[in-house]
Amino acid sequence: MDTLTDDSDAQPARLPAGRKAQLAAYVAEAEQVTVAALATRFGVSADTIRRDLDQLDSDGLVVRTHGGAVSLDAMSATEKKLDVRLQLHTTAKEQIGALAATLVENSSVVMINAGTTTLAVARHLRHHRELTIATNNLRIPAEISPKAVRDLYVFGGAVRFAGQSTIGPVGFQFGGGAGELELRCDLALISVGAVSAEGGYSTSNLAEAVMMGEMIARAARVAILADSSKFGRQLFAQIAELGRADYLVTDQAPPADLAAALQRNGVTVLLPDESAPTRAVPRIP
Repeated sequence: MDTLTDDSDAQPARLPAGRKAQLAAYVAEAEQVTVAALATRFGVSADTIRRDLDQLDSDGLVVRTHGGAVSLDAMSATEKKLDVRLQLHTTAKEQIGALAATLVENSSVVMINAGTTTLAVARHLRHHRELTIATNNLRIPAEISPKAVRDLYVFGGAVRFAGQSTIGPVGFQFGGGAGELELRCDLALISVGAVSAEGGYSTSNLAEAVMMGEMIARAARVAILADSSKFGRQLFAQIAELGRADYLVTDQAPPADLAAALQRNGVTVLLPDESAPTRAVPRIP
């Protein structure tokens, strides 16, 4: 294999076909690699590898992660695993999480679904107080500040280990003949897999779609959370039509057709202030 030339001080240029093939082939073989490992293997700087991986991701040959890359085959097999998804689009998720947290009022009741973007929201709620939170996200109890929460409820059901979530009814059963109580919330924060003008909000799992739809039905306000990689896609199960949400919280402006459809349906698009730097919020041990 030819040694790659370190061009870390050069102007960005198109990755040569041979070099692209070498990198893509190695990532495919290794399935998951780090920038440091690639820099050592190919004898170039970490900055060079980062630029190369960014271009390979743009060309659809690898999936860029925080600190490295994952092959397309490996991503297809593990796309529902939380530990892999946590590495994807990290900056966008932190931006969305910080912005979505501003919609949450102190002393309010919030329903939050499973997902890595909603985990970012939970971390940004650290300055809130007296919140009542109901969720199927098994990671939120560990991620959210105890100071922010008055009551935290986790919906029961089947546990999905890959997504670290539960799948079941949006409700709680009580003994003594009380049955299931009717639940309502002030705000539902729903992370989705796809957003399109034709298909609305969708996800790849039918049971998850049903659960998200139930959360939406119980909310006075609904905020859909989706980074720009979800735009224009339509997955297996529709969660809701576009107009069912009050807000779409995202990292980049939607394309023209989707933006027009959101406007027609009365959905407010919330975008981060690009002049304000986004700082990752440390996870609570």
